[in-house]
Amino acid sequence: MKKSLKKISLLAIMIFSISLMGCTSTDAIKLKMGFKNKDFEYIKEGRISKVVVQNNRDKGFTFIMTDKNAVNDLYDILSKAKVVDKKITLKPDYTLEFHEGLNKVHKFNYIAGLDKKDAGNLYGDNKIYIVSKRLDDDIMKNFYNIRIPNDFKRVYYTSIINAIKDYRNTIGEDKKIGIDLNDEEVSKFVLTMDVQEFKEELGKNDQVISDDDRNKYDITMDITTEGYKKDKFKCIIKFYDKINKKETVYYFINEYSMNSWKYNFTKDKMPEKF
Repeated sequence: MKKSLKKISLLAIMIFSISLMGCTSTDAIKLKMGFKNKDFEYIKEGRISKVVVQNNRDKGFTFIMTDKNAVNDLYDILSKAKVVDKKITLKPDYTLEFHEGLNKVHKFNYIAGLDKKDAGNLYGDNKIYIVSKRLDDDIMKNFYNIRIPNDFKRVYYTSIINAIKDYRNTIGEDKKIGIDLNDEEVSKFVLTMDVQEFKEELGKNDQVISDDDRNKYDITMDITTEGYKKDKFKCIIKFYDKINKKETVYYFINEYSMNSWKYNFTKDKMPEKF
């Protein structure tokens, strides 16, 4: 009986040891192949007191994360980030600060909505990483405690494109339009990759103003969001022709119904229910 127990104990120890070796071996392979990194072990070790997430377009839009489970979720994503040599040359959407103890802060810049390029979308601590979109899909969106419109990207940029198309019917295609996206009300929802996709839909003489130089355009366009909820989006889009000193104004009241947006606008006349 004693011999049987001893054999069972030895067998259990062997199985446990093999399983540990298997885990260690798997982790080593992942590290070697770039599917895992060990740069964020300070998170796993519980040395982070809080994580501060700052929206770079809306400085008033800041999250402070102290929940251990949420912080561990961050570690799970970041530890699987791929280390690369170059970063994407776009403005970051967020700044992430990992506070370790009282005086040490690990600071990273993050470009949301991108994880399939050779260039990194997260950089800091003298390293560059390609991070899964889970960072914005599964974590950052959980912090939006306000009611963002359904499919915000579509309703926002399609409104602009519809206004430009209608305006071009009057002025033609030759004049250069500068599009100003400094829309304070929804700046927290404007992401770098969404703007890049929007640029690809524009005509050759339509450009997003990126250097605050409005003087190099014949016409400037400004958008101001006036109100929104899940199924309604209102905005004013103004075109100003500097040569003719003329302003043209579009009022949009868009409604979400049957899984799509319905676009409605008036020109130079505010609707009664606006």
